[in-house]
Amino acid sequence: MQPITTFAGRTVTLNVANIDTDQVTPAKFTMVTDKLGLGKILFAHWRYSDTEKWIPKPEFPLNKPGAQGATILVTGDNFGCGSSREHAPWAIAGYGFRALISTSFADIFRNNALKNGIIPIIVDAATHKEALDAGEKNLEMSVDLPNQTLMLPSGRTVHFPIDGYAKRCLVKGVDDLGYTLGHEKDISKFEAARG
Repeated sequence: MQPITTFAGRTVTLNVANIDTDQVTPAKFTMVTDKLGLGKILFAHWRYSDTEKWIPKPEFPLNKPGAQGATILVTGDNFGCGSSREHAPWAIAGYGFRALISTSFADIFRNNALKNGIIPIIVDAATHKEALDAGEKNLEMSVDLPNQTLMLPSGRTVHFPIDGYAKRCLVKGVDDLGYTLGHEKDISKFEAARG
């Protein structure tokens, strides 16, 4: 995983509340254990009129020309509810999104997103409305993970919460195993002392 500190990115809005992980990654596409290529299946039933020929629906927000290359997705309330499949953040990351903005995320989804290098940014209702409007216009926002701030196109900066351990891992670019291996000397010393 690459370290995450600050980045700016174009936004896109998918203003639908209670998007569950079966909509993010339909079950029929989740019989794989490899992350490669999963960006294609992101919102497959919403993005494509035919998922065998992969014919895009031009009206779907991610298929519009201004959304191409967007790295920040602004979503409706309670994003990632439903089952806890890790394929959902795999597909989100595979598509190229680095951050999600909502008023709330399902707990298991939020944790899976963090473990896969995606920052779930929780904002208040007024900030959410401003972010939704910006995403409709595919405007750019900036994320500063060390300072836990989101800069909106208006120049307004808001603070967002994030788990301290997850933040340390993301900033260092390590997963749980990498974090543990970073303490290998201390672990070896502890084990040697135990005899």
